[in-house]
Amino acid sequence: MSQNLIHDDFLFNSRCIWVNGPVIVGAGPSGLAVGAGLKNQGVPFIILERANCIASLWQNRTYDRLKLHLPKQFCQLPNFPFPDHFPEYPTKYQFINYLESYAKHFDIVPHFNEAVLSAKWLVVATGENAEKVFPEFEGLEEFDGNVTHAGDYKSGASYRGKRVLVVGCGNSGMEVSLDLCNHNAKPSMVVRSSVHVLPREVLGKSTFQLAALMMKWPTLGPLEVKNTLGKTPVLDIGALKKIRSGKIKIVPGIKRFSQGRVELVNGQILEIDSVVLATGYRSNVPSWLKENEFFSEDGIPKDPFPNGWKGKAGLYAVGFTRRGLSGASLDAISVSHDISKAWKEETRQKTKSIASSHRRCISHF
Repeated sequence: MSQNLIHDDFLFNSRCIWVNGPVIVGAGPSGLAVGAGLKNQGVPFIILERANCIASLWQNRTYDRLKLHLPKQFCQLPNFPFPDHFPEYPTKYQFINYLESYAKHFDIVPHFNEAVLSAKWLVVATGENAEKVFPEFEGLEEFDGNVTHAGDYKSGASYRGKRVLVVGCGNSGMEVSLDLCNHNAKPSMVVRSSVHVLPREVLGKSTFQLAALMMKWPTLGPLEVKNTLGKTPVLDIGALKKIRSGKIKIVPGIKRFSQGRVELVNGQILEIDSVVLATGYRSNVPSWLKENEFFSEDGIPKDPFPNGWKGKAGLYAVGFTRRGLSGASLDAISVSHDISKAWKEETRQKTKSIASSHRRCISHF
């Protein structure tokens, strides 16, 4: 059975390719991990990527100062560790280099600027963060300053001396605010509710590693909140100190924007020059996959981890676990093994059928 994809107007300007194996949609870490697993199993596949490069989120929509928030051992993909000379927390450029080396090592060559129309075995590897989220704010169209999503933010260098409202207080909001502060801008960060803020390390040990161990005892710690509600705890790398010193100001929710200013829910008026929307990302699956049993309306598999990787009729998902790269790697291993088993059985049946047909032809003559 085929998975039907893409809007109807795509049908009038498309070309078809026969693939004797699964189609992987997305050439990010999740898609590459599935491809590597299938390579090891000897299963042919194709990876389709709508952008012009692998890991387009990392290459095109991340700020310059970004580093992995977790130690590298928690972020490596299956069967290919990070180089020993990489630091504990690789930069985004080092991570991109690692992914490119991963693809080269496993001889994975995605098809860029492509979209899938239908497939028998379909692996959805577009991830939880495929599309930017742009909340609606009253009066934002009246604001005459610069409005940028964090996905388009690169550096605070161009904001020097500017009064910047950062909307969002997750890891991106915290890091953008810190970067702005380090470039002598004047950031104010919108915080609407309580936030779990953890130091990145405690006594030289990764907080993530310690928190993972402690999940055996607390009933609702930061990692459990992330796993169940999708709210990622903030791993602080310096923003908290700036907040305490007053260099990063904390403000409540937004009521409305107007020309050159914003009114907050407490009635306070802020004069601002720019806005950075650190408002996150979401899955784009509902916009292109015509399926409503496996994925929810927000584009996340309905079954929670560890059961959200396999649907019906050859449909799979990787990278939707809310457990980062380590969760994606676990799903990739499960998916590649399951597809390999099915592909080998189908190949065996086809070979048996061809052999049987050949014997009938010989018998006939």
